[in-house]
Amino acid sequence: MLLPNLRHAVCSGFRTTGRTALQNPRTPLRQWLLQRGQNTVVAESGAARTPTAVSVPNAATDRTVGRWLVGCSGLVLGAVVLGGVTRLTESGLSMVDWHLVKEMKPPRSQAEWEAEFSKYQQFPEFKIMNRDMTLTEFKFIFYMEWGHRMWGRLVGLAYILPTVYFWKKGYFNRSMKTRVLGLCGFVFFQGLLGWYMVKSGLEEKPESYDVPRVSQYRLASHLGSALLLYCASLWTGLKLMLPANKLPETRQVLQLRRFAKGTGALVFLTALSGAFVAGLDAGLVYNSFPKMGDYWIPDDLMNFSPALKNFFENPTTVQFDHRVLAIGSLAAISGLYLFSRRLHLPRRAKIAITCLTAMAYTQVVLGISTLLLYVPTPLAATHQSGSVALLTFAIWVLAELRKVAK
Repeated sequence: MLLPNLRHAVCSGFRTTGRTALQNPRTPLRQWLLQRGQNTVVAESGAARTPTAVSVPNAATDRTVGRWLVGCSGLVLGAVVLGGVTRLTESGLSMVDWHLVKEMKPPRSQAEWEAEFSKYQQFPEFKIMNRDMTLTEFKFIFYMEWGHRMWGRLVGLAYILPTVYFWKKGYFNRSMKTRVLGLCGFVFFQGLLGWYMVKSGLEEKPESYDVPRVSQYRLASHLGSALLLYCASLWTGLKLMLPANKLPETRQVLQLRRFAKGTGALVFLTALSGAFVAGLDAGLVYNSFPKMGDYWIPDDLMNFSPALKNFFENPTTVQFDHRVLAIGSLAAISGLYLFSRRLHLPRRAKIAITCLTAMAYTQVVLGISTLLLYVPTPLAATHQSGSVALLTFAIWVLAELRKVAK
């Protein structure tokens, strides 16, 4: 009796299992949903189904946001480079009005161009420097400034529109919401600061016979805010994209971290000092290296009174300061490289420090060449772009050496 009963139980079990499998097939739709990795996944246990939610933001959304911010920093880099070329070609004062929407369409007809040229002729740059300028020459400088302003609008859209989209999708946590709102606000502030800078070059100054130019203080503020926006976007993007290196918290690693932060600050300060060089055309004062003329320290270094004024308004002092900061940055970066060779660092960190060092020497060569050749526009523009490239590698180094949050 025992054997027939055992056979009956086994057969009944197989029939029951078969019916269960037929009642709960994995349909093609469910299979597709599982493969697509939806935010809600359904787990089966027999006939029971339990929903398991995947949190947003997560690692995948962080990488997406990181790529967006790195892309935005690239657009800011383009704006900085284009702004430098606009300054070198003396095109920045060609558009004497500022309208957020109206000026997006440049003049098209002959009458519109003549009307725009007529407005430009009412301001000091034309009266003092460009009295012989033709309409064709005016079109070139107008399009340079128009392109710079339109690029700025593109930067604004690149920040604002994705922010709205990612916000609605839930890609931001609380701290990231604060950060992206700050970045978007900074873009708007940057546009207002740009116009405030241009206005300083359009003002009549009867007591001055100097070449009309924008205030070096406003130029430095405009460039400095652009660099801050660039650094903040790039730093945040790299943190979201790159997995943090698990560095041992040793005394040497802590020293390397502090050394890298100080070096990054020095690179930023050197780039900012370049704005005063550009604003005062200080690159045309002493076109020799390593001496300034026949002296290591020129006689007119502290000619202005009070003494503090020399550091911001005396072209000789401004160029001297830029030289000292550039040499100091090169020395600090070289020291950082030598110090890093003594440590066992991850491969990405070593590559970042090596790139920073190579760019530093390249930038110094570009700066000296620009000075000796009396500031040719293509070389000067390359030198200005090199300063942002150097800052980029400094941010990358800091991102690779950052402390892992516990």
